[in-house]
Amino acid sequence: MQITIYNFLKQRLDTIDLQISEENTTWFENESDDHDIYMITDFDGGLLISPRGYDYPLLIDGTSRAAIDYSSQKALALKAFYIEQVTE
Repeated sequence: MQITIYNFLKQRLDTIDLQISEENTTWFENESDDHDIYMITDFDGGLLISPRGYDYPLLIDGTSRAAIDYSSQKALALKAFYIEQVTE
């Protein structure tokens, strides 16, 4: 399926063709806040962090689900770190 994401490497919105499966995605069903992480997906040498709500999923190059121990809290911290870098 095609989705629009924010690509931190290119610092712009991109449209990608994403195949979501149990092999490349971890879901977080117990999170409730709209800004919590809904799922993380390994994609093309990077990590796609998909928040709840209407924000774009974020693609962070050079990391993976395994690198952040499949953790929603570590994904949230990684997302915050990259957003802070862009806004400075």
